[in-house]
Amino acid sequence: MKAFFMRRSFLAAAGLGLALTATLPAQAASTMPAVPAPQLSETSAPPVATPYPDTAVAHDQVAQAFALAQKTHRKVLLDFGGNWCPDCKMLSGIFALPDAARWLDSQFVVVPVNVGRINTNLDLAERYGVTIKAVPTVIIVTPDGHALNGDGSTALGNARSMSPQAVLDLISGWNKRG
Repeated sequence: MKAFFMRRSFLAAAGLGLALTATLPAQAASTMPAVPAPQLSETSAPPVATPYPDTAVAHDQVAQAFALAQKTHRKVLLDFGGNWCPDCKMLSGIFALPDAARWLDSQFVVVPVNVGRINTNLDLAERYGVTIKAVPTVIIVTPDGHALNGDGSTALGNARSMSPQAVLDLISGWNKRG
């Protein structure tokens, strides 16, 4: 039950307020098989006004996310950004689309990490070999801590000019790596 409330707090803090599922059953594999992104009918998404929680909660949320990811055999999607960033707000809006949210929740424990003005919580990305120079920066990490997309973690930096489908397809490609 704690996992349910923790996941709910991630989403509530991100302003997403999505329907949630309880902890998934254990599987033999270390992570769930990658499921392709759904085909979205939406061609745009409204931005989320304040997608990132207070900077002070990031380390605890990331630690809790990895504990949940290990239990549920999902990967962790770390979304580094700031509430001042238009592309970050747009990316969160895409993540909040109903079909996108269901798919993301089935594959990942999503954690919005507030990096302030790119001056705090940067150590969380550095753990995975990523130096944050711009936001949004998205890192997909296996439950055992292996980053799958360090080479493309800033590819969503132009989320305002990307379709929701293009965003999910990119994340889906990263998801298939591990």
